[in-house]
Amino acid sequence: MRKNVAYLSKVADSSYINGLEKTGITIDRIPNIQHMNDILGKIGWGCVCVDGFLPPSAFMEFQAYKVLVIAADIRQLEHIEYTPAPDILHEAAGHAPIIADSAYAEYLRLFGEIGSKAISSAKDFELFQAIRHLSIIKEDPGTPQQDVDQAEKDIDLIQQNMGEPSEMSKIRNLHWWTVEYGLIGSLDDPKIYGAGLLSSIGESESCMKDEVKKIPYTIDAIHRSFDITEPQPQLYVTPNYRHLTQILEEFAYSMSLRKGGAFGLKKAIESNNTCTAEYSSGIQVSGVFSKIIEKEDKAIYLSTSSASALAWQDQELVGHSKHYHMDGFGSPIGKLKNHDTAIESLSMDQLKDLGIVSGKMVLLEFESGVVVNGLLSNIWKNRKGVNMLMTFNDCTVTFQDQVLFAPEWGVYDMTIGESIVSVYSGAADIESFDRDNVFQFQETTHKIDYSASRIELHKLYEKVSLVRNGELEKETLVDLFQEIIQNHNGDWLCALDILEICKSDSLFDEIKNYLIELSEKSDYKVLILDGIKLLK
Repeated sequence: MRKNVAYLSKVADSSYINGLEKTGITIDRIPNIQHMNDILGKIGWGCVCVDGFLPPSAFMEFQAYKVLVIAADIRQLEHIEYTPAPDILHEAAGHAPIIADSAYAEYLRLFGEIGSKAISSAKDFELFQAIRHLSIIKEDPGTPQQDVDQAEKDIDLIQQNMGEPSEMSKIRNLHWWTVEYGLIGSLDDPKIYGAGLLSSIGESESCMKDEVKKIPYTIDAIHRSFDITEPQPQLYVTPNYRHLTQILEEFAYSMSLRKGGAFGLKKAIESNNTCTAEYSSGIQVSGVFSKIIEKEDKAIYLSTSSASALAWQDQELVGHSKHYHMDGFGSPIGKLKNHDTAIESLSMDQLKDLGIVSGKMVLLEFESGVVVNGLLSNIWKNRKGVNMLMTFNDCTVTFQDQVLFAPEWGVYDMTIGESIVSVYSGAADIESFDRDNVFQFQETTHKIDYSASRIELHKLYEKVSLVRNGELEKETLVDLFQEIIQNHNGDWLCALDILEICKSDSLFDEIKNYLIELSEKSDYKVLILDGIKLLK
């Protein structure tokens, strides 16, 4: 953090440095999540602790509710420059400060709202599990190299066989190239705002070099995939935060969320996951969609193959849970034959004129050719007086020579709507629909079994921190440095920490010479020498 703040004050967007102070992120203390939550609360956000990577839809849903997810772990010393897994430094030092900028915070919220509705494919989740696995084992120093190599091969194989990119894979690309690895300003003089860069000592410097190509940020970024475990060969530059929202909106209009219809229903079927279709009347059908009937490129009948639920305004309709529609659901879409007014808009008098009366046998012929014939027992209207649902007994539903519903199958519930205006991932009433299906990770982050020597080194770090805070005498530093020389020769970070505290003492030159000599044979030469320079 000391090195990053010194460097980022020159290359980060001004909102970052301002945001550090606003969100209470300091240089010399590991962030306290409760403290961060309290501070973020003042700007309308909050935070919650999670275990490593979350599925993209879950991550974005938190974002939609203005909640920053923070990984419970902290990176290993060996990964101080770049961590393959999310950690508290990435979230606290990368994501949190930028949220203090209102324009960017609104982009994040909107991104979460739209992104959490993006439809995934089965391959997307397979890839997520593989990436999560790699990030977990790569951060564990006890993992054999052959296991890391195999995990990387597994990811490559999945990526080579992803098929047609899903909505989620495309919007995940937008998230990566903005929220995680975005630059802002001009191509000639870009500044950093992406959390992945802000929290990486190594990549925050390397990304500014000419070797990393700078590209104007456009909708084309949806097609640019990424490797989550390696530095990025190119980065996108947005002129301002408002431009991010414009691109997001441009993409949203290509999604099933906004397009609906046969286009969206086909995406839902391909995903083989729980999705929701919303009719023009407002009624929502949630389940795993299995089939649609089309006529002239329009969806005229939809079907689910799983337990399904009906809702309005994201609230489950009483008596229409997935336990009631446990064998699936099917219903027509469209207008009645020879009638210009959509069924949802018909008044009670108009319904009566058409012979649509509760307690009577009713014959509904749709202009699509779907026919519903049964004893109407109820018409459901929403609070706005819009017709949403009809319930039939002794009902037969046909299309041409197909029987879509037969009387012996039970009660027939027909959702009403001229068209499907939206299709999106997940259930409408998430809490009700998923109450009995709590997601569990197959693999949790590894709690590392440190060696006795490493534990002793951790205790040294703790003692140096106590000296810094005035809880131990400064003279203790002499003994602590001698312990490094005797038992942990090769450690540089604890020695550098001591050097900062005793920078005017006689011990200073001894530690400085030790560090300079050590830097010549260390993989962390640049960090060591930069650390010494910072003391000036």
